[in-house]
Amino acid sequence: MSDAVTALRRWEDSGAVWRVLGRDGARLTIGLCTCTASEVVDRVVSDDPELARFVGDRTGSDDVPHAGA
Repeated sequence: MSDAVTALRRWEDSGAVWRVLGRDGARLTIGLCTCTASEVVDRVVSDDPELARFVGDRTGSDDVPHAGA
């Protein structure tokens, strides 16, 4: 599992929220937000294909992955 995916999973497991802030080709910018999703406290910027597969077409951690994602 990639470092970026590990970071997002750990963030979710702690009860916090992540949001896709940007998609630029293969590069994703993910905002690591507070538990209430009201404030971005850090960012993950990566062009890791494993991260792209993990995120899929979701806009955040509270989106339900679609079948096949």
